[in-house]
Amino acid sequence: MKEPLWSPTAPNTVIAGDNLPVLETLPEGSFQLICIDPPFNTGRVQRAQRMRTVRAADGDRVGFKGHTYQTLRGALTAYDDVFSDYWDFLAPRLEQAWRLLNETGTLYLHLDYREVHYAKVMLDALFGRECFLNEIIWAYDYGARAKRRWPTKHDNILVYVKNPKDYHFNNEDVDREPYMAPGLVTPDKVARGKLPTDVWWHTIVAPNARERTGYPTQKPVGILKRMVAASSRPGDWVLDFFAGSGTLGAAAGALDRRYLLIDSHPEAIAVMRRRLEATPTPPRFVAAEGELAAS
Repeated sequence: MKEPLWSPTAPNTVIAGDNLPVLETLPEGSFQLICIDPPFNTGRVQRAQRMRTVRAADGDRVGFKGHTYQTLRGALTAYDDVFSDYWDFLAPRLEQAWRLLNETGTLYLHLDYREVHYAKVMLDALFGRECFLNEIIWAYDYGARAKRRWPTKHDNILVYVKNPKDYHFNNEDVDREPYMAPGLVTPDKVARGKLPTDVWWHTIVAPNARERTGYPTQKPVGILKRMVAASSRPGDWVLDFFAGSGTLGAAAGALDRRYLLIDSHPEAIAVMRRRLEATPTPPRFVAAEGELAAS
Protein backbone atom coordinates (compact mmCIF):
# COMPACT_ATOMS: atom_id res chain seq x y z
CA MET A 1 0.00 0.00 0.00
CA LYS A 2 1.28 3.45 -0.88
CA GLU A 3 2.39 5.49 2.11
CA PRO A 4 0.36 8.68 2.73
CA LEU A 5 2.06 11.97 2.01
CA TRP A 6 1.33 13.14 5.54
CA SER A 7 -0.19 11.91 8.79
CA PRO A 8 -0.58 13.46 12.25
CA THR A 9 2.41 11.41 13.44
CA ALA A 10 4.71 12.78 10.73
CA PRO A 11 7.49 15.29 11.39
CA ASN A 12 7.25 18.83 10.05
CA THR A 13 6.69 18.42 6.32
CA VAL A 14 6.95 20.39 3.06
CA ILE A 15 5.13 18.87 0.08
CA ALA A 16 6.03 19.91 -3.46
CA GLY A 17 2.99 19.64 -5.71
CA ASP A 18 -0.44 20.93 -6.71
CA ASN A 19 -2.20 21.65 -3.45
CA LEU A 20 -5.76 20.52 -4.30
CA PRO A 21 -5.07 16.81 -4.94
CA VAL A 22 -2.77 16.77 -1.92
CA LEU A 23 -5.42 18.36 0.30
CA GLU A 24 -7.95 15.76 -0.79
CA THR A 25 -5.74 12.99 0.63
CA LEU A 26 -5.32 14.53 4.09
CA PRO A 27 -7.33 13.28 7.08
CA GLU A 28 -10.39 15.33 8.04
CA GLY A 29 -10.09 17.64 11.04
CA SER A 30 -6.31 17.38 11.31
CA PHE A 31 -5.35 21.04 11.71
CA GLN A 32 -5.92 23.61 14.42
CA LEU A 33 -4.87 26.52 12.24
CA ILE A 34 -4.82 27.15 8.48
CA CYS A 35 -3.15 30.32 7.20
CA ILE A 36 -3.19 30.88 3.45
CA ASP A 37 -1.98 33.71 1.28
CA PRO A 38 -3.20 32.75 -2.22
CA PRO A 39 -2.36 34.64 -5.39
CA PHE A 40 -4.13 38.00 -5.31
CA ASN A 41 -5.28 37.87 -8.94
CA THR A 42 -3.72 41.22 -9.77
CA GLY A 43 -3.63 40.92 -13.56
CA ARG A 44 -3.41 44.27 -15.31
CA VAL A 45 -6.52 43.77 -17.46
CA GLN A 46 -9.50 42.62 -15.45
CA ARG A 47 -13.21 42.51 -16.03
CA ALA A 48 -14.96 41.93 -12.75
CA GLN A 49 -17.19 38.91 -12.30
CA ARG A 50 -20.12 39.80 -10.09
CA MET A 51 -21.11 36.96 -7.79
CA ARG A 52 -23.28 36.50 -4.77
CA THR A 53 -24.21 33.32 -2.98
CA VAL A 54 -27.42 33.02 -1.00
CA ARG A 55 -29.01 30.23 0.99
CA ALA A 56 -31.96 28.74 -0.90
CA ALA A 57 -34.05 25.60 -0.49
CA ASP A 58 -33.66 24.79 -4.19
CA GLY A 59 -30.05 25.91 -4.46
CA ASP A 60 -27.71 24.48 -7.07
CA ARG A 61 -25.10 23.30 -4.53
CA VAL A 62 -25.13 21.72 -1.11
CA GLY A 63 -22.88 23.46 1.38
CA PHE A 64 -21.40 22.18 4.58
CA LYS A 65 -23.85 21.50 7.43
CA GLY A 66 -26.41 20.38 4.84
CA HIS A 67 -27.48 23.86 3.70
CA THR A 68 -28.15 24.42 0.02
CA TYR A 69 -26.99 27.51 -1.79
CA GLN A 70 -27.73 29.12 -5.10
CA THR A 71 -24.80 30.74 -6.83
CA LEU A 72 -25.79 33.84 -8.74
CA ARG A 73 -23.18 35.17 -11.13
CA GLY A 74 -23.15 38.06 -13.50
CA ALA A 75 -21.39 37.95 -16.82
CA LEU A 76 -18.53 35.49 -16.49
CA THR A 77 -15.27 37.16 -17.29
CA ALA A 78 -11.66 36.27 -17.72
CA TYR A 79 -8.56 37.66 -16.10
CA ASP A 80 -5.19 37.95 -17.79
CA ASP A 81 -3.75 36.42 -14.63
CA VAL A 82 -2.59 32.83 -14.29
CA PHE A 83 -6.16 31.61 -13.75
CA SER A 84 -9.00 31.97 -16.22
CA ASP A 85 -11.47 31.97 -13.35
CA TYR A 86 -9.96 32.88 -10.02
CA TRP A 87 -12.94 31.78 -8.00
CA ASP A 88 -13.31 28.38 -9.61
CA PHE A 89 -9.67 27.97 -8.64
CA LEU A 90 -10.06 29.13 -5.03
CA ALA A 91 -13.46 27.73 -3.99
CA PRO A 92 -12.58 23.99 -3.91
CA ARG A 93 -9.44 24.77 -1.91
CA LEU A 94 -11.47 26.72 0.64
CA GLU A 95 -13.86 23.77 0.87
CA GLN A 96 -10.89 21.57 1.72
CA ALA A 97 -9.77 24.10 4.34
CA TRP A 98 -13.15 23.76 6.06
CA ARG A 99 -12.90 19.96 5.97
CA LEU A 100 -9.37 19.89 7.35
CA LEU A 101 -9.92 22.24 10.31
CA ASN A 102 -10.65 20.59 13.63
CA GLU A 103 -13.63 21.69 15.72
CA THR A 104 -11.72 24.42 17.57
CA GLY A 105 -9.77 25.49 14.48
CA THR A 106 -9.39 28.80 12.67
CA LEU A 107 -8.77 29.88 9.07
CA TYR A 108 -6.85 33.07 8.21
CA LEU A 109 -7.28 34.02 4.54
CA HIS A 110 -4.94 36.80 3.38
CA LEU A 111 -6.05 38.80 0.32
CA ASP A 112 -6.04 42.40 -0.87
CA TYR A 113 -8.78 44.93 -1.61
CA ARG A 114 -9.41 43.57 -5.14
CA GLU A 115 -10.75 40.18 -4.04
CA VAL A 116 -11.51 40.26 -0.32
CA HIS A 117 -15.18 41.22 -0.66
CA TYR A 118 -15.90 38.37 -3.07
CA ALA A 119 -14.02 36.00 -0.77
CA LYS A 120 -16.16 37.13 2.19
CA VAL A 121 -19.31 36.11 0.32
CA MET A 122 -17.78 32.78 -0.62
CA LEU A 123 -16.64 32.01 2.92
CA ASP A 124 -20.02 32.98 4.35
CA ALA A 125 -21.50 30.30 2.10
CA LEU A 126 -18.87 27.65 2.89
CA PHE A 127 -18.46 28.20 6.63
CA GLY A 128 -21.68 30.05 7.55
CA ARG A 129 -21.90 33.74 8.44
CA GLU A 130 -21.96 32.85 12.12
CA CYS A 131 -18.40 31.50 11.73
CA PHE A 132 -16.97 34.86 10.65
CA LEU A 133 -14.73 36.12 13.45
CA ASN A 134 -12.84 39.15 12.12
CA GLU A 135 -11.59 41.11 9.18
CA ILE A 136 -8.05 42.13 10.07
CA ILE A 137 -6.52 45.11 8.32
CA TRP A 138 -2.76 44.77 8.03
CA ALA A 139 -1.51 48.35 7.53
CA TYR A 140 2.05 49.10 6.47
CA ASP A 141 4.05 52.17 5.54
CA TYR A 142 6.22 50.96 2.66
CA GLY A 143 5.65 50.53 -1.06
CA ALA A 144 4.45 52.37 -4.13
CA ARG A 145 3.07 55.92 -4.15
CA ALA A 146 -0.08 57.21 -5.83
CA LYS A 147 -1.01 60.71 -6.96
CA ARG A 148 -4.53 60.21 -8.35
CA ARG A 149 -6.00 58.29 -5.40
CA TRP A 150 -5.27 57.48 -1.77
CA PRO A 151 -2.17 55.24 -1.70
CA THR A 152 -3.00 51.60 -0.98
CA LYS A 153 -1.12 50.61 2.15
CA HIS A 154 -2.98 47.65 3.58
CA ASP A 155 -3.97 44.03 3.02
CA ASN A 156 -7.06 42.23 4.33
CA ILE A 157 -7.12 39.03 6.38
CA LEU A 158 -10.45 37.25 6.84
CA VAL A 159 -10.74 35.09 9.96
CA TYR A 160 -13.27 32.24 10.16
CA VAL A 161 -13.69 29.55 12.81
CA LYS A 162 -14.97 26.03 12.35
CA ASN A 163 -17.28 26.17 15.37
CA PRO A 164 -18.34 29.63 16.60
CA LYS A 165 -19.33 28.19 19.99
CA ASP A 166 -16.06 26.40 20.68
CA TYR A 167 -12.90 27.82 19.11
CA HIS A 168 -9.45 28.50 20.50
CA PHE A 169 -8.33 32.10 20.88
CA ASN A 170 -5.71 33.35 23.34
CA ASN A 171 -4.52 36.89 22.79
CA GLU A 172 -2.48 36.87 26.01
CA ASP A 173 0.29 35.05 24.14
CA VAL A 174 0.61 37.50 21.24
CA ASP A 175 3.11 40.32 20.92
CA ARG A 176 1.98 43.74 22.07
CA GLU A 177 2.05 47.08 20.28
CA PRO A 178 3.11 50.56 21.46
CA TYR A 179 0.35 52.91 22.53
CA MET A 180 -0.26 55.64 19.96
CA ALA A 181 -0.89 58.13 22.78
CA PRO A 182 1.40 56.91 25.59
CA GLY A 183 0.82 60.09 27.60
CA LEU A 184 -2.79 58.99 28.23
CA VAL A 185 -1.90 55.74 30.03
CA THR A 186 0.23 54.78 33.01
CA PRO A 187 3.99 54.11 32.69
CA ASP A 188 3.34 50.42 33.48
CA LYS A 189 0.95 50.17 30.53
CA VAL A 190 3.40 51.99 28.27
CA ALA A 191 6.13 49.50 29.20
CA ARG A 192 3.85 46.50 28.59
CA GLY A 193 2.22 47.77 25.40
CA LYS A 194 -1.35 47.20 24.27
CA LEU A 195 -3.04 44.16 22.82
CA PRO A 196 -3.50 44.33 19.04
CA THR A 197 -6.92 45.17 17.65
CA ASP A 198 -8.26 44.23 14.21
CA VAL A 199 -5.88 46.80 12.68
CA TRP A 200 -2.29 45.52 12.68
CA TRP A 201 0.44 48.10 12.14
CA HIS A 202 3.42 46.13 10.91
CA THR A 203 5.98 46.94 8.24
CA ILE A 204 6.49 44.67 5.23
CA VAL A 205 9.69 42.66 4.80
CA ALA A 206 12.11 45.40 3.80
CA PRO A 207 14.72 44.71 1.10
CA ASN A 208 17.52 44.87 3.68
CA ALA A 209 15.73 42.91 6.45
CA ARG A 210 17.53 39.95 8.00
CA GLU A 211 14.55 37.68 7.40
CA ARG A 212 14.46 38.51 3.68
CA THR A 213 14.60 35.37 1.53
CA GLY A 214 14.32 36.97 -1.90
CA TYR A 215 10.90 35.40 -2.53
CA PRO A 216 8.74 38.10 -4.16
CA THR A 217 5.58 37.74 -2.03
CA GLN A 218 7.22 37.00 1.32
CA LYS A 219 5.21 38.13 4.34
CA PRO A 220 6.78 39.19 7.67
CA VAL A 221 7.20 36.45 10.24
CA GLY A 222 5.78 38.78 12.91
CA ILE A 223 2.36 38.72 11.22
CA LEU A 224 2.28 34.92 11.12
CA LYS A 225 3.55 34.57 14.68
CA ARG A 226 0.60 36.63 15.88
CA MET A 227 -1.86 34.30 14.15
CA VAL A 228 -0.09 31.17 15.41
CA ALA A 229 0.14 32.42 19.00
CA ALA A 230 -3.51 33.48 19.20
CA SER A 231 -5.21 30.58 17.42
CA SER A 232 -3.16 27.48 18.22
CA ARG A 233 -1.43 25.80 21.14
CA PRO A 234 2.08 24.33 21.49
CA GLY A 235 2.17 21.00 19.69
CA ASP A 236 -0.79 21.77 17.40
CA TRP A 237 -0.61 21.17 13.65
CA VAL A 238 -0.81 24.23 11.38
CA LEU A 239 -1.18 24.25 7.58
CA ASP A 240 -0.32 26.58 4.72
CA PHE A 241 -1.08 25.23 1.24
CA PHE A 242 0.15 28.34 -0.58
CA ALA A 243 3.38 28.21 1.37
CA GLY A 244 5.59 30.48 -0.76
CA SER A 245 8.71 31.32 1.23
CA GLY A 246 7.63 29.18 4.20
CA THR A 247 6.92 31.98 6.68
CA LEU A 248 4.23 29.97 8.48
CA GLY A 249 6.78 27.20 9.00
CA ALA A 250 9.30 29.66 10.41
CA ALA A 251 6.68 31.12 12.77
CA ALA A 252 5.32 27.72 13.81
CA GLY A 253 8.79 26.29 14.48
CA ALA A 254 9.70 29.27 16.65
CA LEU A 255 6.51 28.81 18.72
CA ASP A 256 6.68 25.02 19.14
CA ARG A 257 3.91 24.15 16.69
CA ARG A 258 4.07 21.45 14.02
CA TYR A 259 3.56 22.41 10.39
CA LEU A 260 2.65 21.15 6.96
CA LEU A 261 3.48 23.39 3.99
CA ILE A 262 2.46 22.80 0.35
CA ASP A 263 3.57 24.64 -2.80
CA SER A 264 3.94 23.73 -6.46
CA HIS A 265 6.63 26.23 -7.46
CA PRO A 266 10.23 24.98 -7.54
CA GLU A 267 11.47 28.41 -6.48
CA ALA A 268 9.31 28.29 -3.35
CA ILE A 269 10.54 24.79 -2.47
CA ALA A 270 14.15 25.90 -2.91
CA VAL A 271 13.62 28.96 -0.70
CA MET A 272 11.94 26.88 2.00
CA ARG A 273 14.75 24.34 1.91
CA ARG A 274 17.35 27.05 2.52
CA ARG A 275 15.24 28.76 5.15
CA LEU A 276 13.89 25.83 7.17
CA GLU A 277 16.60 23.18 7.05
CA ALA A 278 18.76 25.27 9.38
CA THR A 279 16.04 25.51 12.06
CA PRO A 280 15.99 23.36 15.24
CA THR A 281 13.14 21.20 13.87
CA PRO A 282 13.77 21.04 10.11
CA PRO A 283 11.05 19.53 7.91
CA ARG A 284 11.19 16.59 5.57
CA PHE A 285 10.65 17.47 1.90
CA VAL A 286 8.30 15.23 -0.08
CA ALA A 287 7.09 15.39 -3.68
CA ALA A 288 3.39 14.94 -4.31
CA GLU A 289 3.95 11.54 -5.90
CA GLY A 290 5.27 10.34 -2.56
CA GLU A 291 9.00 10.35 -3.22
CA LEU A 292 11.45 12.59 -1.43
CA ALA A 293 11.69 15.97 -3.15
CA ALA A 294 14.91 16.51 -5.03
CA SER A 295 17.60 18.62 -3.38
